[in-house]
Order: sequence, then C-alpha cells, then structure tokens
Amino acid sequence: FYHALYSHYMWILRNLWLFFLDFLETIVVSLAIFAVVYIFLFQPHQVDGRSMEPNFHNSEYILTDKLSYRLHLPKRGDVVVFRSPQDERVDFIKRIIGVPGDTIMVKGGYVYLNGIKLDETYINDPGQVLSGRFISEGVEFPVAPGQYIVMGDNRLHSSDSREWGPVSLGGIIGRAFFRYWPVSEFGLVPTAEAELTMGAVKGAIAR
Repeated sequence: FYHALYSHYMWILRNLWLFFLDFLETIVVSLAIFAVVYIFLFQPHQVDGRSMEPNFHNSEYILTDKLSYRLHLPKRGDVVVFRSPQDERVDFIKRIIGVPGDTIMVKGGYVYLNGIKLDETYINDPGQVLSGRFISEGVEFPVAPGQYIVMGDNRLHSSDSREWGPVSLGGIIGRAFFRYWPVSEFGLVPTAEAELTMGAVKGAIAR
C-alpha cells in the first residue's frame, strides 16, 4: 500500500515538474520573441503633445517600424520617431520634409522644397508656416548627407528642424507604421511622400 502511495506521489511530483519546465520554456521563448521584436522590428510609442495635429493627437498609441530603415533610407513624407537632438532621453515624432541633397526654405508662410512652394494639404494652418533660429526666413538651407529636415504637421505649435536643425540618420528610431489606439484611428499610418516628391521633381526640372 505504502509503496503504491509513494509511487503515485512521485508520479504527481514528476508531472508537476514537467509542467513547470514546459511553462518556464514557454515564458523564456515568449520573452525572447518579444525582445527580438522590440529591439529589431517594432516598438510602441505614445504621442505626446499637439505638434502633429491634425494627423496625430495627444495620447494616441503607434507602432514604430524599426526594420525598414535598415533596408532603405527614409523618404520625404515619412512620419518618423527619433531621439531629440537636444535630449536623447526624449523621443519626438515629426514628418520628414527634406532628405540629403534637398534645399529647404521657409518664405511667406510656406515651405519651399528645391525652390518649389509646397502645397501641404495635410498640415494645420497652411500658409502660416514660420521660420526659426536654424531655418531663417527666405534663406535656402542645404540638407547635408546623413541629415534630415523634420517638421510637425501643426506648424504653429511644433519645435522642429526650423528651430534646432536637422536630425541625423543615426538618431532616427524608425517610421511610424501603425496606429492601434484609439480604436477609431486603428490602421496603417499614411505618408505624404507623393506630395513632397512631386515638389522635389518639379524643383529638379526647374533647375
């Protein structure tokens, strides 16, 4: 009797131990997958502030694609998350306006890309874009290799490249790829590449 009871007890312990090992293995694998996804593929970010209105609002949640820019360079119109040039502990979200080789100018309330005035239908207060300490009124700024000019869509309420200069490629964390909160805005993040690329092409032809 006691031998049978002992055998049953050991059987229970053995199965509990195997269950624990399986559970532990599942946790370790899940954490490893999460770490790979977080480090190399996607990272969640929360929008903080009004600088990207009307397209992004305070407290919205997005996924940042960290893989794409390992395969190709950022494009005009991409919405990107990057480390603040003033404080690398802070992440910003802005839109790329100028890429290496472009010239950017703010004049009369508009942005000029390669000498062509942009018709930016996606921004707040079109025709009221202000210059800043770094990009002066009426002065063309050449974008150097490895540098990007970024601006918020809410131009009257955005601290961006106009004020503190370009963002380096190494400072860009990734492209705003997917918005998952609020549910009413659930979906892929659109780009303004077509509008900005048209300005660049026109500028190249005009020159």
